[in-house]
Amino acid sequence: MDVESRRDLQLLEALEQESTITQRTLATRLGIALGLTNLYLKRLIRKGYVKCVTVSPNRLVYSLTPKGMARKGRLTFEFMKYSLDFYRDVRQLLRRSLAVAVAEQQRVAIYGTGDAAELVYLLLRDMGLELVAVFGPEPNGRFLGLPVRAIADHASLPYDVLVVATLERPAGTAKLLRQHGVPEAKTLMLHADQTALAAKPQDPAAPVRPAAPTNGR
Repeated sequence: MDVESRRDLQLLEALEQESTITQRTLATRLGIALGLTNLYLKRLIRKGYVKCVTVSPNRLVYSLTPKGMARKGRLTFEFMKYSLDFYRDVRQLLRRSLAVAVAEQQRVAIYGTGDAAELVYLLLRDMGLELVAVFGPEPNGRFLGLPVRAIADHASLPYDVLVVATLERPAGTAKLLRQHGVPEAKTLMLHADQTALAAKPQDPAAPVRPAAPTNGR
């Protein structure tokens, strides 16, 4: 699913849930610039997916047309298929990577608490490997029943391999780990430039980020 289709799905879902939502609120919720929100809404209206009615000088009401409902249904199906294909492919890739990297080393730690980390956790269980610690940029929470620790604490915990289960900013994450003294020999990076990982789908409700401003209600 390309960025434009994913953004269409985000907007159509948001407008279906709240017809009187303002463009500013919509932009904040989706994590995109106000001007870009304005342009995308105008495109949806121009294509006949959304109808916009002015009910007062400062209030607009949006509604999905039958054509818009059909478009949303198609995009939802595409997103589900795309997500399932992605998770199948990334699971296979992770299994191959982990099989080579951990070999006979049983104690594995994870850096990250997102979708990729959940996949790594499931694979570790399938492979009979022990998850001894979870590290993350926002410690003190919990991830799959384990406490999330600050990476600065890594030296106090015994682990053989640290799987870096984040797909965003791999170079920045690698630099952070080096700054905290994590040995490169014990680190397994899941690089975002690998085909299956680079294609990671986003939840339609998750923000897709570019930039550009204009006015909007």
